[in-house]
Amino acid sequence: MNPTDAIKETGRGRYSARPLTREQACSIFAQMLDGSVDPLRMGALLMAWRIKGESTEELAGFLDATHASIARPGPDALDAGRPLVVIPSYNGARSRPNLLPLLACALRDAGLRVLVHGVLEDPRRVTSAQVFAAMGEPRAESLAGAIERLHNHALAFIGIDALAPQLAGLLALRWQLGVRSSGHTVVKMLDPVPSAALRLVSVTHPEYVDTMRAYYTAHPSRILLMRGTEGEAVRRLQNPQSIEFLDAGGSRTVLPAEEAQAPPVAADALDAASTARWTQQALEGRHGGVPGAIRAQVDRIVELVRH
Repeated sequence: MNPTDAIKETGRGRYSARPLTREQACSIFAQMLDGSVDPLRMGALLMAWRIKGESTEELAGFLDATHASIARPGPDALDAGRPLVVIPSYNGARSRPNLLPLLACALRDAGLRVLVHGVLEDPRRVTSAQVFAAMGEPRAESLAGAIERLHNHALAFIGIDALAPQLAGLLALRWQLGVRSSGHTVVKMLDPVPSAALRLVSVTHPEYVDTMRAYYTAHPSRILLMRGTEGEAVRRLQNPQSIEFLDAGGSRTVLPAEEAQAPPVAADALDAASTARWTQQALEGRHGGVPGAIRAQVDRIVELVRH
């Protein structure tokens, strides 16, 4: 499909636009990833989907194209004895500490393998990559390197620039467009290691909970779905949000929303170094250990992947 025809279909406004088929969406997104779409039409396509919203079949096509651009390992890359949980991290935090690294480390300490992928920097937020770096956790330079680290250390972080360079280029257009795009939806849906026991998917806007539920109902996978804490897939310490589990059997709430009693402050500052220091101390049992809302998330994930 050529970009002009794609714009004609998707760019008619929220109520008149028509979704592409899965094959058409795969074709046009592959062209967008490999840089063969000129900047004018690239911007038009991204803004058209931003206004219209992506259909489930368009998302399936986008993922087909993205997965084809990644050298993913086979299903036996990791033995099944220690299940793998995959966590995307593309939002960071600006109004509260970024505790996604705490969740990842707590899952590792509970006996799981954990792969986190995400952006390295955000000029307005503290990223998980920055917190991991402040904790002394090295960054994998390739997916093969991340797999090797999972074998030896059970926890790995890989930047999107190393995991999916073409998609990373698409995400970087955010700073020219001024808003996020379909690439930011797709990147949270990536399945970088097909043998993963569970993937976490978080969304920022409430309508995308419905979009993700519809997608994973039509294309079943083992997913934990939630509205993120500033977009990240970790529960808030106060008023923790609900979490939904989706698989071939349908969807069900596995953690309800709560009015938690935990204090709102988890670190003495929001910067990466302070968050890293507090995270390490909490993992060592200080400050009361891992906060209850996140501990409940860890316990439920362990239960789901081991049964």
